[in-house]
Amino acid sequence: VNQGTAGVWRTAAIKEAGGWKDRTTVEDMDLAVRATLKGWKFVYVGDIRVKSELPSTYKAYCRQQFRWSCGGAHLFRKVAKDILTAKDVSLIKKFHMLYSFFLVRRVMAPTVACILYNIILPISVMIPELFLPVWGIAYIPTVLLVVTAIRHPKNLHILPFWILFESVMTMHRMRAALSGLFELSEFNEWVVTKKTGNNFEDNEVPLLQKTRKRLRDRVNFREIVFSAFLFFCASYNLVFPGKTSYYFNLYLQGLAFVCLGLNFTGTCSCCQ
Repeated sequence: VNQGTAGVWRTAAIKEAGGWKDRTTVEDMDLAVRATLKGWKFVYVGDIRVKSELPSTYKAYCRQQFRWSCGGAHLFRKVAKDILTAKDVSLIKKFHMLYSFFLVRRVMAPTVACILYNIILPISVMIPELFLPVWGIAYIPTVLLVVTAIRHPKNLHILPFWILFESVMTMHRMRAALSGLFELSEFNEWVVTKKTGNNFEDNEVPLLQKTRKRLRDRVNFREIVFSAFLFFCASYNLVFPGKTSYYFNLYLQGLAFVCLGLNFTGTCSCCQ
């Protein structure tokens, strides 16, 4: 039985875990957690390639990431008590599931990253009394980034673009995580992601396609507003340099927000 992204399940595991449930928007993760609590173990096989589909537009990708992030945080609410009371799971695994898998990865990571790098850091250049230690905002994140990147050395050349792209995505993932955790608006909304790549032999289909509709469909206003904020802070830091100068980083972040705000993604742009 195939369940989730390239996952192959035993029918017995699905039945013992309680079967398919639609209580969250990440039903495959929900099933995997319940199966783990029943004592089932999973094996990751990294050398097998399978066909896959990708979101066809940037907006579709954002909706997909919102659903995954929101669903993961919402699932945290649903299964926290079950994890704590599970009899077939060790105390160490319970701690890993609650703290690392759910709290840190699904809630804290996107929230802290967005607030720190897209809000606090830009504002700090205009408030001399606000001091941010370099080891906290640069050294430790860099070490974690290098440790993550060296696992895929062939992709090191796209690392700077990935960092900037993820900086933008933290805005969407933070909103999604908070919506799922506190059951705010859209927390249980399911929007089917428009995808491309279902024909594996068709190499002419771009990974990301431009949206040719109304202005609000062609321009992502959240990204544009954030880019204006970042450019303003960067310019202020350039004109009035204080103890720290982050204008170069802020300009790059602002540029990333502009590119995604105007749908300059994939092989197409909104100006064509």
